[in-house]
Amino acid sequence: MLHMRVITPTGTTSQVRDLLLAEPGATHVTVLPGIALQPAGDVVEADLAREAVDGLLSSLCELGVDRAGGVTLEAIDTALSDAADAAEEAAPGDASDAVIWDEVVARTGEDSRLSASYQAFLTIACLLAAIGAITDSPVTVVGAMVLGPEFGPLAAMAVGAALRRGDLIRRGAFAIAVGFLLAMAVTALASLAFDATGWLSTADLDDLDQVDFIYEVGPFSFIVALLAGAAGMLALTSAKSASLVGVFISVTTVPAAAFASVALVEGRYTQALQSATQLAINLVGIVLAAVVMLLLSRAAGSRGRGLRRLSAG
Repeated sequence: MLHMRVITPTGTTSQVRDLLLAEPGATHVTVLPGIALQPAGDVVEADLAREAVDGLLSSLCELGVDRAGGVTLEAIDTALSDAADAAEEAAPGDASDAVIWDEVVARTGEDSRLSASYQAFLTIACLLAAIGAITDSPVTVVGAMVLGPEFGPLAAMAVGAALRRGDLIRRGAFAIAVGFLLAMAVTALASLAFDATGWLSTADLDDLDQVDFIYEVGPFSFIVALLAGAAGMLALTSAKSASLVGVFISVTTVPAAAFASVALVEGRYTQALQSATQLAINLVGIVLAAVVMLLLSRAAGSRGRGLRRLSAG
């Protein structure tokens, strides 16, 4: 369940209270008049089944609570209450399948920013992938794949495309383009340093039988990217973030970018081009599949009001 806290102007408190009382998936409804100071107003709280949240958020925004007051949501790990059990039973659908569109937009929007930490993680991941490729170590390459933060901006681009939010598309595309270019540039400089110290020679790249999947583009490259994108977006919308680890491991975005830099420095232009192609296929496939998953959720989930509101925001 989720705990909802609403700060509402006094004039709309009764409407907010009535919305929560009329919702079968809501319980533990509490009204605290006059205690909110900034913004001023009343506080209304309730515990909600996840399935009921999206519709209530749409109704609250129609009342203007998001502009004149505020709404916050917190996850409830444990609820010992017959009333809470009854609310979860009364709410239609399954909690794991419920999509809270405001939550999806908030998560992807935050993860899509080109921040210092995002760039640091991406650069370190590329460096690890380059070392894994040079040493023919699949374990190191897989570690780099898990570390890579690139799914956040890709998910933001997909959400932006599905909801017609140009700001999310632009922010995600900027983070991907600039982030990878900077990370690949640092990886290229590191490769030059490895050359200078004798730790890397072009002969090291002749026999990479353990990590050749990084640059070898095959018929399954695009299929894997599609499946990973679909699984990643399903994990985000269903609040099963643990599944994202499998998504990170299944695609070769970071290793492909890293190996393209190494191969380019070593003058292996064919492999560099293959790696760049692998990177592009993965990026396009992930976004395309994620968009399709969002559109399917939109069609099947009867969440039209929330989506229309978000696309207009």
